[in-house]
Amino acid sequence: MDTFLARQPIFDRNRHIYGYELLFRAGEANIFPQIDGDVATSKLLSSTFFTVGIEEITGGRKAFVNFTRELLLQGAAHMFHPGTFVVEILEDVCPGAEVLEACKELRSKGYDIALDDFTCTCQTEIFMAVATIVKIDFRTTSILEIKDILSRFSLHPCAFLAEKIETHEEFDLANELGFRYFQGYFFSRPEMMKKKDISPVKQHVLQLLIRIFQEDCTVTDLEQIISRDVSMSYKLLKYINSAHFSRVTPLSSVRQGIAFLGLNEIRAFVTIIATSQLCQDKPNELLRTSVIRARFLEHIAAEVRRDKEELFILGLFSLIDAILNISMDELIPRLHLNERLQEALVKREGELFTYLQMVESYETGQWEKLDLLVQNAGIAEGRMAIFYIEAVSWTDRFA
Repeated sequence: MDTFLARQPIFDRNRHIYGYELLFRAGEANIFPQIDGDVATSKLLSSTFFTVGIEEITGGRKAFVNFTRELLLQGAAHMFHPGTFVVEILEDVCPGAEVLEACKELRSKGYDIALDDFTCTCQTEIFMAVATIVKIDFRTTSILEIKDILSRFSLHPCAFLAEKIETHEEFDLANELGFRYFQGYFFSRPEMMKKKDISPVKQHVLQLLIRIFQEDCTVTDLEQIISRDVSMSYKLLKYINSAHFSRVTPLSSVRQGIAFLGLNEIRAFVTIIATSQLCQDKPNELLRTSVIRARFLEHIAAEVRRDKEELFILGLFSLIDAILNISMDELIPRLHLNERLQEALVKREGELFTYLQMVESYETGQWEKLDLLVQNAGIAEGRMAIFYIEAVSWTDRFA
């Protein structure tokens, strides 16, 4: 069975990223890979997750990882720095003496402990003595039950996290109730689905994004596009002269920057800067997710021998309705994309939509559905995790 690793964003009240819950599929469940005594080190280091490193996946933000009773008692969390690691105790873990002692030891060393899918029972309330974050499922817990939990533990020094927040209205409600953190895909939904005009500036940016991936777009065209935008020119020069490249002699022109980075890299740079202009009034995670999808699909295109530029645009525009708050069927025809892209983005069907489904299934941890899609496409085992991790790392360099 293939091994997968994905992340789901967790936001604060300002819709900034607080951390990510990491989703694993090393077996049948989304849990931290089991370790077994003396073979623990070799097993863990051989996995994609431990080879890459936790910071590569989370960008240095908090990583929430599900723990079973066995993993708590084995001390698996101690392999990670407490400042960036949250031990999430699954709801079926009983608070016995050994478990509580393991939790107290983690707390004494600075680790955060989150309680998953919290409900008020005699057993779960015992965990409140060691918890720093309490997660409540917004789909399965009534508002009355939520208010009761929040009231009962109002004096407890822990933060409450609302899980499965799928709309902006639910985010607003959870915020009003007193939740500090929010997990779900509300950020990728349009706030309003109504007909509206796109500002001339954003219309220009959209056409620019399409133009840079057309086959006849030359280096000279890219130079002109960047040079006309003072902000983009400044960001390019700042980027190529940054410590990331360790240059001795600074570059001083857009043309030099293009020659230094190369055509593919400069296209990526322009894409991310331009997309960020569309996302100025949106959570930055929306930009990151769009670009991760684009890069992920570009890798898939190479694997299945499809047009890389076409699948890159598919990923990049897959959340454009949430970015602009305009429905896909109203927006996409204005962009003059080809019929295959329109079919995938508006109707959510057709040959290209299959690849978008792969990315969406990976993001949400729908592993069985992903297995079927990957097998039907003939993608080699293990490739999807490699594509995803590279896409995350690549995006975090820019976005």
